[in-house]
Amino acid sequence: MTIVRTLACLYVFMLAACGADPVPGPVEQIIVREPGAAPVAIAAAAVASNPASALIAEGQAAFANCSACHTAQKDGANGAGPNLFGIVGKPAGRVVGFAYSDALKASGISWTAAELDAFITDPSAKIPGTTMVTGAIDDSAKRQAVIAYLESLTAN
Repeated sequence: MTIVRTLACLYVFMLAACGADPVPGPVEQIIVREPGAAPVAIAAAAVASNPASALIAEGQAAFANCSACHTAQKDGANGAGPNLFGIVGKPAGRVVGFAYSDALKASGISWTAAELDAFITDPSAKIPGTTMVTGAIDDSAKRQAVIAYLESLTAN
């Protein structure tokens, strides 16, 4: 009975970790500016000078929810889900050492930004029979940020 109770608790924890969008906590920012410069103009200039890196940083932060099941480090181990380092541009169901569902292996898709967006929106609708039944991201902006983060791991 103890093992069943432990497995049930673990399952509930995994579902909560993958599917929940946590409420963001307070953010503390320290802005250093030149005397007389408008702080908003400085912040806008920083984002305008490199909006891609801001999106990637946002995606890395959002990926924290995914890290309950996935890793994203070069040569990282698979977890409950496969390691996603370098996944963009690769065929689905091909990370070495991970036991994929037959549905994902037979999907015939490659992980482009569009395919990732559709899959992360609703994994079971995109690939019926997939074993990834949690972890959908409803917020389009957050999905785009996570995809930008995964693309940055492929480029490195």
